Amino acid sequence: MRRRAAAAAAARNAAERDFVASQWQLMWRKFRRHRMAIIGGSVLGLFYLLALFADFVTPYAADWRYPVAINHPPSRVRWFDDGRLTRPFVRGIVADRDPETLAAIYTEDQRRYPIRFFVAGEPYRMFGVLPARVRLFGVDEPGALFLFGTDSLGQDMYSRSILAARISLSIGLVGVAITFVIGVLLGGISGYFGGRVDMLIQRVIEFLLSIPTIPLWLALSAALPLHWSNLRIYFAIVVIVALIRWGGLARVVRGKLLELRERDFTLAARLAGMRELTIINRHLLPNFASYLIVDLTLAIPGMILGETALSFLGLGLRAPSVSWGVLLQKAQNISSVAHFPWQLIPALFVVITVMAFNFLGDGLRDAADPYRQ
Repeated sequence: MRRRAAAAAAARNAAERDFVASQWQLMWRKFRRHRMAIIGGSVLGLFYLLALFADFVTPYAADWRYPVAINHPPSRVRWFDDGRLTRPFVRGIVADRDPETLAAIYTEDQRRYPIRFFVAGEPYRMFGVLPARVRLFGVDEPGALFLFGTDSLGQDMYSRSILAARISLSIGLVGVAITFVIGVLLGGISGYFGGRVDMLIQRVIEFLLSIPTIPLWLALSAALPLHWSNLRIYFAIVVIVALIRWGGLARVVRGKLLELRERDFTLAARLAGMRELTIINRHLLPNFASYLIVDLTLAIPGMILGETALSFLGLGLRAPSVSWGVLLQKAQNISSVAHFPWQLIPALFVVITVMAFNFLGDGLRDAADPYRQ
């Protein structure tokens, strides 16, 4: 009986807290109960943190090469030496060739190279500004550590995969931010005011949605200045395409506002003397915030997948720029993948990122409607 009474009292206290809680507090309480969303958000936080400190957490630069280890498999990190637990280390690399197939063969010798932390490596600029040389881990020369193996040029796949996250993850944020702001703003104006403004915006949207993406991408690649760098051209294209692809979101926002602008609470806000934009931002948009959140969290992985696909096909970024799509260009050959499967590791980053965004969006959608059970 005491347990039941305590449980009932706890339920009453929780109900009272929910009754007096603010909207944001209710959203946070419900979001915390969505385990997959918490996991997805944690994974994304880790990825963006790695991208932010990519130069520090990688042992080598993106263009660093180890010529005697072409297409080397992932290094074997050893924890025991002569049956005793010791500091993790890797063995030295001995390169040879198969006398019949001429394929590279790598064996280990008896040299030991302990994995050290906070070691001095190639110089870089932290956040593009602060000069630094300290890296999180590494081994002394002439040893080498390849956690994900190497590519056809002898470049470390782990370092390049982490460094590639800076471009792949940031491009999604830049493009979606532009699309989201323009889509919500113009869609809100179109749905709330109606009339000639609505007709003009809808005709512009219909024209923009009729433009095919890939031919537009190719045209922009040819039209931008030749003296621009590869990365600068790509970001310019992302911005231009984002300026064009806001129509789908704008139409959904318009439809929702057409439904909500005649509700009683909207009429009460008008009679209270609120400005039109204040009514839209404070009373109308929060009523379908769950859809906006889902659209935002799905659009970011869509941009990441778009960059990966276009770079994989050779229409987006190209070397020496480093992104997940550029790294996957070397995985186009089935024979290469069969012999060197670690070249597909960048695809795992793409898959995990997309799934994490989907889990996070699912949790945020539920949390945006905290009263729904």
